Amino acid sequence: MLNRLSRHCFCTATPRPWLFVGLGNPGDKYKGTRHNVGFELIDAFAESQGISMNTVHCKAIFGQGFVDEVPVIIAKPQTYMNLSGESTGPLAAYYKLPLNRVLVFHDDLDLPCGVLRLHHKGGHGSHNGLKSVIYHFRGNREFPRLRIGIGRPPGQMDPKAFLLQKFNATARERIDAALEEGVGVLKLLLSKGLTESARCFNREQKYKHIRLQTMPT
Repeated sequence: MLNRLSRHCFCTATPRPWLFVGLGNPGDKYKGTRHNVGFELIDAFAESQGISMNTVHCKAIFGQGFVDEVPVIIAKPQTYMNLSGESTGPLAAYYKLPLNRVLVFHDDLDLPCGVLRLHHKGGHGSHNGLKSVIYHFRGNREFPRLRIGIGRPPGQMDPKAFLLQKFNATARERIDAALEEGVGVLKLLLSKGLTESARCFNREQKYKHIRLQTMPT
């Protein structure tokens, strides 16, 4: 459990903290699977900023730190994907954060593998992790999300089976590049704000989408 001083410092910090939540499934069985790219982006960001992920809080592996004086809280819910809101909701409440300061990272079947999008808000797109987060935000969808494209399953393959598979070599290369881009846009967000960073980043990703959407994964 975090001490009260730590909580007070982050709750009263100026500028207001950001909460970054990566969605995924815990355990070695799911490591490296398509459904866990949200976890991977959290890990990549934590490593890039020297933030230790060594605490368990609100059912999440958790870390906190500062990026150019902006307080950042990062978390990987350990509830399994379909119950992600059981962790995300209490974390936002604990730090008294408005939902526009909670950014959720998640895999997205509707984007080509390795393409990302940063949005101010949105629906759940049939993503069970997002459904749970929205439910625990009392139906409020007004929170930003970073979509990480994983592509569509081939042929008639069951999407559930596809999500729990690991990436092939080509797709893995694209995802690794996307994680670097994701870390970059998170740093941009912290310095420039959501609106400006989303505008610039999504324009770049649109051109990437055009290049990749017809290529095999």
